[in-house]
Amino acid sequence: MPDTAHSSSSPSRADKRRRELLRKSAIFAVLAIGGVSMVLPLLWMLATSLKDPGSIYAYPPEFIPRKQATITDPETGRELGVFIVQHEGRQRRVAHLRNLKGRALVRAVDTGEEFTVPLYTQRGDRSIPSLKPERHLHIRWENYPDAWKALKLDTNWLSFEVPARRFTLFGSTFQTRPFGFRGFPMQYAFAAFYLNSILISLIVTVGQVFTSSLAAYAFARLKFPGRDAIFLAYLGTLMVPFVVTMIPVFAMFNLVHLYDTFAALALPGMFSAYGTFLLRQFFISIPAELEDAAAIDGCSRWQIYRNVIMPLSGPALATLTTFVFLQTWNNFMWPLIMIDSDHRKPLMLGLHTFMGRYSTDWTLLMSASVMVIIPVLLVFILGQRYFVRGIVMTGLKG
Repeated sequence: MPDTAHSSSSPSRADKRRRELLRKSAIFAVLAIGGVSMVLPLLWMLATSLKDPGSIYAYPPEFIPRKQATITDPETGRELGVFIVQHEGRQRRVAHLRNLKGRALVRAVDTGEEFTVPLYTQRGDRSIPSLKPERHLHIRWENYPDAWKALKLDTNWLSFEVPARRFTLFGSTFQTRPFGFRGFPMQYAFAAFYLNSILISLIVTVGQVFTSSLAAYAFARLKFPGRDAIFLAYLGTLMVPFVVTMIPVFAMFNLVHLYDTFAALALPGMFSAYGTFLLRQFFISIPAELEDAAAIDGCSRWQIYRNVIMPLSGPALATLTTFVFLQTWNNFMWPLIMIDSDHRKPLMLGLHTFMGRYSTDWTLLMSASVMVIIPVLLVFILGQRYFVRGIVMTGLKG
């Protein structure tokens, strides 16, 4: 009897499996809803970029790009909209000719018969239009070349001019000669925006990965007085918000006449405490025996860094590369402060200019936005395997 009572009160294996299944199903449902909520805006942007300019104001809103079917009136040559109506107990495809008193004169598409139907039908307390537009899938690929050609460039790409400057050094006055570069002729501003973003992103990414790896190797492998204190102080700069240093850095670049130049966009991003911390944690996880063996073989510090540490740090380098590229590509605030010329603007700032000039043409704006995020998706897809591996492995050994 006691055993029977105990077994009846305790949950069975089937109940445990049922609860575990419900728990996993709930977790999966929450994750699925979260994933859909994150992807839905991207899909809506893509769908809007393929619509006709006037269709985005249609109510109720339509996710899939569609357009109302039309036919040409053989008598007048006008484009008539095609509708679906209920007539004599069956659905008919008709062309709307004109409105009469409370009714609509229509012509059957298949037979050419003309008849009238009421404009509205009553369903309870609601009046519902009798004419339902016949809509078909309509993808407007022309929006992408139209968005690409929307902005014109009035200055050659990469052109610059440095005026003569006078400065004093050690009591002597020197004067430089003016020089410049005519650049490359380019008609469309969006092409210049693209090339600017690619150029700046590549320079910043390569520069930050190189400088961060050097600093990380020094903090992870070299022993010198105050190393840990310097590293902690270096990490402390991560707690300083960008808005605090924004004005002083701007004043410094303006003082050395780098305002409205590519150097102002590239130089601040080539040094990063976060990248140094990320690579240092990975470098620590590399066995020191490999470095000792290379030193016994006569390798210098630079050779160990180049031939041992860097080849083994592929996942961490891919992770940092992905982070830096995405951050630089999506950077908006700093270019907004430092760049004034259209031919030097990166994509995010150029997209803002596009939006200012075409604030009502949402289809072109969404087409331009899709073209902006394509390189980001490609970089993430290509580096996803190394990116995930680097996130998992970084910091396993401290």
